[in-house]
Amino acid sequence: MMNLSGLALARSTSSRIRAESAAAPDTALQLRAISKTYDGDSLAVRHLDLDVVRGEFLTLLGPSGSGKTSTLMMVAGFEAPTTGDIFLEGRSLANLPPHKRDIGVVFQNYALFPHMTVGENIAFPLSVRKVRAAEIARRVARALDMVRLHGYAERRPTQLSGGQQQRVALARALVFEPKLLLMDEPLGALDRQLREQMQLEIRSLHERLGITAIYVTHDQAEALTMSDRIAVFNAGSVQQLDSPKALYEAPRNAFVARFIGENNRLSGVVERRDAERCLVRIAESVGVLACPCDVGPVGAPATLSLRPERVTLAKSEGAPSAGASNRFRATVRETIYLGDHVRIRLAVFGTNEIMAKVPTATVGVEATPGDELFIQWRPEDCLAFSPETGEADTRECAPA
Repeated sequence: MMNLSGLALARSTSSRIRAESAAAPDTALQLRAISKTYDGDSLAVRHLDLDVVRGEFLTLLGPSGSGKTSTLMMVAGFEAPTTGDIFLEGRSLANLPPHKRDIGVVFQNYALFPHMTVGENIAFPLSVRKVRAAEIARRVARALDMVRLHGYAERRPTQLSGGQQQRVALARALVFEPKLLLMDEPLGALDRQLREQMQLEIRSLHERLGITAIYVTHDQAEALTMSDRIAVFNAGSVQQLDSPKALYEAPRNAFVARFIGENNRLSGVVERRDAERCLVRIAESVGVLACPCDVGPVGAPATLSLRPERVTLAKSEGAPSAGASNRFRATVRETIYLGDHVRIRLAVFGTNEIMAKVPTATVGVEATPGDELFIQWRPEDCLAFSPETGEADTRECAPA
C-alpha cells in the first residue's frame, strides 16, 4: 500500500531530482524516479529512471499491464506521475498541459476528425498555434509529401485505407516539428502485410528526419525491426534496456529471455562445477548438460534457455558439428513446414520436448515423426538462469 507518508517522502525529493536532472548534451528526455498508481495501492510504474538519447528510436515493449503505455501517457501529459518528474530538453514538464509540451502523439485509432479533410486534419496543430495561413499551407504540403500522400489534401478520412489514415495521423503529429514523437501501438489495427510495410516506412521516415521517437508495442518482432534500443517492461519496471541484438543474444533474466523471441526451457540441478564451468543434470539417468557456473552451488536448481534456431540435427552418432559439444538422442514428434523454415518438435530427456527451427534451404536431415536422431548445439548457445531470482549468467556454456 502506498500510504500518504510514503508519497510525501517521495515528493520531498523533487528538489533533489530537479538538481540532478541537468541533461547531458545528447539527452532529449529524462524520467526521474517516476512512479504511477491509479488506486493508491498497486503501482503501474515503479521508480522508473530512463534517459532517451536525442534522435534515437526507443521502443517500450512488454505485455498488457506492464506499464509501458502508462509511461507514454505520463510523458505526453495525459496522466500525471504520482511521484518523480519528467524533463524534455532539460525543462520540467510537471506543470505543462499536453498541448504545451511540444510533443507529437500518434494513437492506434488514428483520432482523425471525420468532418475535416486530410489537409485540415494535418493543419489542425498549426491552426491552434496561430500559425499564418501561408505557412500552414507550406507545412501541410511538405508533410503530405513526407508521408507519400501528395494530392490527398482534399479527401476525407473515410475515403482512405487504414494505412493511409495512419500516414495522415503521423503527418499531423510531425507537422509542427515537435521535439519528441510518441507512438502508442500505431499499427495495431492494420493487417500483417500492411503493418510490416508501415514499420519500414516509419523507420525510414525517422532516419530522414532525425527526430527523437518513443514507440509503444507488445509485438516483439515490431520492436526488433524498428528500434535503436528497446526497454522491456514487466510489472511496472524496466527489466532490460538494450539494443535489439543484445536483448536477443544476452537477456539478463528469465522474463526477457522468455518474452524476446522463442526459447526452449529445460529445468535441472547443478551436478558439478569448478571455477569456470558447471554441469546440469536434466534427467535422472540421462542429460548431463553444460551451463554457466554462477547459477548456484552443487545441488542448486537451474533453468536453461536455448533458442530453437541454435539446435542442429544429425542422423548418425558420429562426431558432432564444430563446437556442438552438447549432443543428445531425440525422437521426432512433429514437423511443421512454414515456407522459409521447418519447425521440428522433438522428445528428449524423457518427457522434455525441444523445438528446432531449421531454414528450409539448409535442412540436411529428413525428419519424420517417430524417427530417432541426434540434436546438438554449441555451449555458447545456451543460457542458464536461477529459478529463484530469474537472473542470468550470460557467459557461455562449457562442454562437459
